[in-house]
Amino acid sequence: MAPNLSKYLTKQNAYASAGIAAALWYLSYLQKSKIKKTGRHARKKVDEEIKYMITEKKEPTTKAHVDRQFFCQLSQLLKIVIPGWTSCEAGLLFLVAGSLICRSLCDLWMISHSTKIESSIIAMDRNLFKRRLLQFLTAMPIISIVNNVLKYSIGDLKIRLRTNMTRHLYDDYLKKFTYYRMTNLDNRIANADQLLTTDIDKFCESAAELYCNVAKPCLDIGIYVYRLTKSIGSSTPAIMLGYLFVSGVLLTYLRRPTGRLTVTEQKLEGEFRHINARIITHSEEIAFYQGNIREKATLISSFNKLVNHLRKFLRFRVLMGITDNIIAKYIATAVGFWAVSKPFMARVDGIGNATHGERSRLYYTYGRMLLKLAEAIGRLVLAGRELTRLAGFTARVTQLRHVLSELNDGKYQRTMLAGAENLSVNGGRLIFRDKIIKFDKVPVVTPNGDVLIKELSVEIHSGMNVLVCGPNGAGKSSLFRILGELWPLFGGELVKPPRGKLFYIPQKPYMTLGCLRDQITYPHSGAEAIRRGSTDANLEQHLRRVQLEYLLEREGGLDAVADWLDVLSGGEKQRIAMARLFYHAPQFAILDECTSAVSVDVEGSMYRYCRDVGITLLTVSHRKSLWQHHEYVLYLDGRGGYSFQPIEDGAEQFGS
Repeated sequence: MAPNLSKYLTKQNAYASAGIAAALWYLSYLQKSKIKKTGRHARKKVDEEIKYMITEKKEPTTKAHVDRQFFCQLSQLLKIVIPGWTSCEAGLLFLVAGSLICRSLCDLWMISHSTKIESSIIAMDRNLFKRRLLQFLTAMPIISIVNNVLKYSIGDLKIRLRTNMTRHLYDDYLKKFTYYRMTNLDNRIANADQLLTTDIDKFCESAAELYCNVAKPCLDIGIYVYRLTKSIGSSTPAIMLGYLFVSGVLLTYLRRPTGRLTVTEQKLEGEFRHINARIITHSEEIAFYQGNIREKATLISSFNKLVNHLRKFLRFRVLMGITDNIIAKYIATAVGFWAVSKPFMARVDGIGNATHGERSRLYYTYGRMLLKLAEAIGRLVLAGRELTRLAGFTARVTQLRHVLSELNDGKYQRTMLAGAENLSVNGGRLIFRDKIIKFDKVPVVTPNGDVLIKELSVEIHSGMNVLVCGPNGAGKSSLFRILGELWPLFGGELVKPPRGKLFYIPQKPYMTLGCLRDQITYPHSGAEAIRRGSTDANLEQHLRRVQLEYLLEREGGLDAVADWLDVLSGGEKQRIAMARLFYHAPQFAILDECTSAVSVDVEGSMYRYCRDVGITLLTVSHRKSLWQHHEYVLYLDGRGGYSFQPIEDGAEQFGS
């Protein structure tokens, strides 16, 4: 009997409904007005202060749609995370598929057996009811095991996919100087840490979930279509499959913005994380400047951009959720009821002649199977949402792979200065040769094309200790970056020792994670140091040469582990770096103001030891005390000129 709706359509209820609707509209209007007003005021105030604080790399627009390009990109990534059909990952895919088949069969058995239990209750057959209930209880542990094996295999699959992708990308990211070039020389990738951690995790999770969310409904559809076609004909399943096609096409079109919005969300999340990391890294400098208010404004500006986008994405997801529920759930269920009613209303063979109880049993069986079919179709349609989301992560990871590949090939993209278009990246010639450093008509040029020295020609042989002087911005550090192959060689010929025979020590030395021994042997591990024939006695001797032997007692020996960036003072870190130099004993060493926090007597002792063991020094410093340890001076005047000459007694024209 249809419900009588007229009793609800009273004037009082109409007024109440109109009042509630008006109140909701007014609250929504006030909220929007407040957001707009606050947003305009905040943006006008904050953006004026922040617009020069947050500088973003201009990334090319990342296309993230479910199209042919997406499937090609996804195919390439799947070859990385699933190495072959005999791999553990492929085995897990088959295990998931097998578990899904078992689960579908369990669902089918549950439908059939639940109907039988209900029939025994209606028939008031106590013995039959007990027997079928016992069968039901006996099957529960098996069904539970199947469900949890499925959960385990999906979880392990996600971990293995992430492991393979992470290792693959880190192999490229940490190859040679790619990690440096991506951060300092290339404009395309901002916040690589976000891509290498969060985005990879979400890509692998989304791929694994999509596999399950597609495989299970497809399996269910196949099973239920077969059973229904066999029982009541093909017209009923055909109606449901037709609805699947129409709704799938419609929802795929409506979901197109999801991929683009996902890409933007990950980019803004990465920017916000980067700004937080900067505050942690530079907390001391910020505290000295009392810059907490300024940093807060920068942080809030970035956070507001993220929140505004998240709200926009949330509104889109809510609208799509409503649409998904209506199309993929409710209308699908209604279509299912209509489809299952057709054979009963048409009184097809086997149904029209059946008794009332038999028709009830058939209806419950076919109805539940058809509802399960409708649910499977709905899940398959909703899987398109996950597919669109996966498209966003696929585009991000593919872009990272492309940039890493080009950087490893020596190609990078950067905004060049006007007039620098004629420069050829890596247009020079690099030659490896022992015991010599030679610049032959080498231009000293920054990566964005700023020419510091048009042509530099200098020849330094082993044993020629050179002091490099000049004003700030003259090109001293740029020269060494070219020598260390961090910056591209735009022209000329550079002759240098092979890698490993040239060592660089900056003013602020890097302290790695690990024990005290690791600080001396870096980048070698303790095992590598032993293979090179180094012993603890050798390392302790290096500490004595830089007058840090007291660290052994103070910190607890070479195996002591600490946060060495905080534990050691500036002078101690610089002396640890010199002990590191003594351990590696290269042919040439570049010392970039690396003893500025060390006393003159200790500094002199370390420089004399370098001369004694044959380490040729290229030193950037203005300390007069260091002139006695060098034979030549390379002076860069900051206007594109330079001079290279021997140091004569009493020469002080470049000192300070």
